[in-house]
Amino acid sequence: MTTLTDPAAEPVDPADPAAERERTAERLLRASAKHSFDPLTEIDWSAPIDPDHFALPPHRVALYGTPLWDGLTERRRAQLSTNQFASTTSAGIWFEVLLMAGLIRLVYDEDLTTRHAQYALTEVADECRHSTMFARYITATGYPSARPSRRAQRRGRIHLIVGGTALTLAGAVFVEEFTDAMQREMIRDESLQPLARSVARIHVIEEARHIGYAKPELARRWARMSAPRKALFRRVLAVLAAEAVRECVNPRVYGLVGLDPQQAHRAAQANPHWQAAKADWSRKAVEFFTELGIIDRSTAPLWRRAHLMR
Repeated sequence: MTTLTDPAAEPVDPADPAAERERTAERLLRASAKHSFDPLTEIDWSAPIDPDHFALPPHRVALYGTPLWDGLTERRRAQLSTNQFASTTSAGIWFEVLLMAGLIRLVYDEDLTTRHAQYALTEVADECRHSTMFARYITATGYPSARPSRRAQRRGRIHLIVGGTALTLAGAVFVEEFTDAMQREMIRDESLQPLARSVARIHVIEEARHIGYAKPELARRWARMSAPRKALFRRVLAVLAAEAVRECVNPRVYGLVGLDPQQAHRAAQANPHWQAAKADWSRKAVEFFTELGIIDRSTAPLWRRAHLMR
């Protein structure tokens, strides 16, 4: 008699990359079935936001420790932290739309009967919910826009035309590890704004699966690249990572608390506290890229110049 078997339970040859890829996807599909959230119903969007609650830990706000920070009232500092997190979620929408486009392109070339392709579509569904969640957070806080900067919009359009799957995966690893580190700090700090922590909690749980999908797939594609293509890839990724972090704090956040946006932006860029935050949040991605050889001696200075590694 023929019996149906669980693909995840069948023997897998560790030397077979396709079988290993399927096993990873099967595990992630199971995790998605158990631990997926609808932010429209999981989060109480009607609860008022206390203007004295910080959305980010104060020492992780870009101006922390500067004379401009010292000149702000405590409520203005809290407002700035909320603006900064709202700006980061706006950047998150920008990047997640690019990631979804990349995943759809990946699926277009795959066999949809594979678990690998099915998980890619599952991740697209996750990212749709995350983008909606971020947009709702932006609306709730009164932050004025979910649109990326014109600079990011232009670069995103270029990526949609010429960016390949490997670059999309590498960008996903960086952005998701960066935001994961930031949001885990938020979740641990019970003094922070409840709405921001709820958004962070859902994002952290679901993005852990996305990192688990992107890392091995990127490693497989990186191993097959030619030496000239690897050299170009290293430099393009360094630029992409710096651009993604730059987009997280739009200078408009400073104008909303009465500061000159360009003066405050310059102060933040020179702020050692903010530089340390960026390096801390980038650490896991940088370690992974270094282990693979994506960051090497020739490109490490680009990452250090952007304060994404020490």
